[in-house]
Amino acid sequence: MPNVTSLKQNHFICASIVLNTWEDDVQHEPGVRRYRALFISDLHLGTKACQAEAFLDFLRCHDADRIYLIGDVVDFWRIKRGIYWPQAHNDVLQKLLRKVRKGTDLVYVPGNHDEAMRDYCGSKFGGIAFERNIVHVGADGRRYLIIHGDEFDVVVRYAKWLALFGDWSYMVALWANTHFNVVRRWLGLPYWSLSTYLKQRVKRAVNYIGEFETALAQEARRHGAQGVICGHIHHAAMRQLGDVIYINTGDWVESCTAVAETEEGIFEIIRWTHPHPGTSQPQSLVEELEAAA
Repeated sequence: MPNVTSLKQNHFICASIVLNTWEDDVQHEPGVRRYRALFISDLHLGTKACQAEAFLDFLRCHDADRIYLIGDVVDFWRIKRGIYWPQAHNDVLQKLLRKVRKGTDLVYVPGNHDEAMRDYCGSKFGGIAFERNIVHVGADGRRYLIIHGDEFDVVVRYAKWLALFGDWSYMVALWANTHFNVVRRWLGLPYWSLSTYLKQRVKRAVNYIGEFETALAQEARRHGAQGVICGHIHHAAMRQLGDVIYINTGDWVESCTAVAETEEGIFEIIRWTHPHPGTSQPQSLVEELEAAA
């Protein structure tokens, strides 16, 4: 297992966010890093874009008392158009089941790409609980609504054909981005994400993300929760929105991100990055809760 470098920013304490930031390069001892809870979404198993090998590496290096799978774990939209299921995708499911057998609580909250699993919400099979949404109680007693988030995407709710077209366009962009990054690796340059760049630069995308975050914060308030942890938009983030803490787990098709809660109740975004030139192992960059301006 590689040495893990932690990048810590904006330590979250009690009911407020401390605005000071720092960087702390910490070389952890080899072994598995254990958390109170791990939150993972948007694996999209069954697609060529899924970073299954990277996710397997992540699972080998991280463990938790409870793991939440927050939707789009298996991409049935893509599978309906043609089955793609390499051994690595099967290994991911086997690795998760192995963790369950060793005592990890696994909660599966289906999303829109695996919406067929919503028929089983409220049931428990083989130690895996299926829930439409659920409330996670943090170490400090605060309540976090766990939900995929597609219910608050107007395109998915009211124009599924457009969502399917958007999914196809996104996969085309990923295909182009993959080939572009092959050239970058030849040149010794780090990985660069086209879709992330567009999300951060295109005004409509920025507005869409902002509206999505606001809607999820309102839903958390409706459930009497002080925070919300979701996925869906493939944009990892952690920020304070008024009286609600908004956390998005990101995805495992590009950014390779997960969210973790430490035993002390600190939430972190873990970025399981692509290997740097000259190395064969990924790095783990840990970011704590961002401060809201």
